[in-house]
Amino acid sequence: MDNIRFNFPAPVLDDSVDHLRKDVRSFLQEEIDNGSFRPTTDCWCAGIDPEFSRKLGQRGWIGVTWPKQYGGRELSALHRYVITEELLVAGAPVHAHWIADRQSGPLILATGTEAMKQAILPRIAAGECFIALGLSEPESGSDLASVRTRAHRVEGGWEITGTKLWSSGAHSCQYMTVLARTGERDDKKRHEGLTQFLVPLDSPGVTVRGIRDMSGVEHFNESHFEKVFVADDAVLGAVGEGWKQITSELALERSGPERFLSTFVALEKAIQQSAASMERHQAAVIGSILARIRGLRAMSLGVAALLGQGQSPDVEAALVKDLGTRLEQDIIERLREFWPIHLKPNAGDELQYLLSDSLLRQPSFTLRGGTNEVLKGIVARGMGLR
Repeated sequence: MDNIRFNFPAPVLDDSVDHLRKDVRSFLQEEIDNGSFRPTTDCWCAGIDPEFSRKLGQRGWIGVTWPKQYGGRELSALHRYVITEELLVAGAPVHAHWIADRQSGPLILATGTEAMKQAILPRIAAGECFIALGLSEPESGSDLASVRTRAHRVEGGWEITGTKLWSSGAHSCQYMTVLARTGERDDKKRHEGLTQFLVPLDSPGVTVRGIRDMSGVEHFNESHFEKVFVADDAVLGAVGEGWKQITSELALERSGPERFLSTFVALEKAIQQSAASMERHQAAVIGSILARIRGLRAMSLGVAALLGQGQSPDVEAALVKDLGTRLEQDIIERLREFWPIHLKPNAGDELQYLLSDSLLRQPSFTLRGGTNEVLKGIVARGMGLR
């Protein structure tokens, strides 16, 4: 136990990062003032507005770390971090491009063919191409090694059959990265024989059905593939490397500021509304929450720095998500002690709108991207306890 160390280096944010933050913040305030969007909680998962994503693409704020030849700007991971942070704090509708920018784009950059990179990445960076994740299944949630979707070799490519569940935003995406079993399953080597494919969602045999959540929004989807043909060049990387790829992707998925800022816009509104009349015990609760956010932000920035160095901090990322998603839920539970939540608030009550929306969405926070029970297992393994 004495040798256990987590690595969260403190990155140096230079002037260019600060200038970028000011530019993004100014743009977002202008968009809010113009009525372009209504700030909402969980905006990175539920806020879908392709036109807003195109605006960000026009400003060069999607795919900023990618090579210029693929539409990027070759900026650092910390530049991307401040963009995502400002978008989340503003409650902007960013889900349309979020997965492609955070996860699928880097996957294509690392494993796609040159033709795929040239065709897809510039469109993602422009806010014109969106990609969903095809990982979880009806009986394979956090245990991705148990996926049943299969891809069989056929003449000229592969035929994919199976069902993916909880595919956020698939109904507004052009593609999905699909994890499928391409080899025979061996219970002793469950992580072998898995491959990822980039599948066009307008392919014959693809059916995408929305799943309505408690808030009434259909941002989750069930996506069924019935003998869907894809060519050989749709394989991401080498056949059988799927597990290695998704473990690297999950560090990107689990460590960003979206894992602790999903309900920040509600917290900020509560502080603004009660600042003049806040009682001592309320201030103590708010102060405790802000201290936890500050600590998680330092951890998340540390992971961003490690990712920028080409490292794969899986354990640190799992720790950020475990602590962060529990904080997101705690924020709403603590706020409702002072502001009882009405699930059908008056249209003009912005705080009640944000609180009620958060309350309905919060059960999913500790599920998506891997349940917290699974994350604790990853951390325990990294500590040598399992």
